[in-house]
Amino acid sequence: MPVKIRLQRHGKKGKPYYWIVAADARAKRDGKYLEKLGAYNPNTNPATVELDVDGAVKWLQNGAQPTDTAKAILSYKGALLKKHLAGGVAKGALTEEQAEEKFNAWLQEKEAKVQAKTDGLSEAETKAKAEALAAEKAVNEARIAAAAPVVEEEVSEEATETEASNEEE
Repeated sequence: MPVKIRLQRHGKKGKPYYWIVAADARAKRDGKYLEKLGAYNPNTNPATVELDVDGAVKWLQNGAQPTDTAKAILSYKGALLKKHLAGGVAKGALTEEQAEEKFNAWLQEKEAKVQAKTDGLSEAETKAKAEALAAEKAVNEARIAAAAPVVEEEVSEEATETEASNEEE
């Protein structure tokens, strides 16, 4: 039975949400699956991925073939790296501790990159809000300045009218 690691679509129209599953290749896209490995939400920025890395590695070692998108997600979360390191341990190229150490170092580096992107996005959003507020203030000040001479003219016209009526009396 050929097994694939693929995405199973859930969510509303226009708001997809995916489960990452190990399923028989002959099963329907949203049909029966053998095991749920995680979830993928592309609606957030950066995309949210929850993955059982050990479960994914187990399926990969047993011969499951990931689809292109699932392969990208597995690579993003480090499942393919962990499988690669497990192969090195099996061949005797490195010890279990060395492999775990390399994986944890890679994981920390990846977390730093994701955190930097999140911080950059929030900073850009804050900057955009500040620029919009400054532009709005400038428009409001221009509107007030344009209205101010009209008010002064009306006041001066009224004053001249009152003076003229006072002189007539």
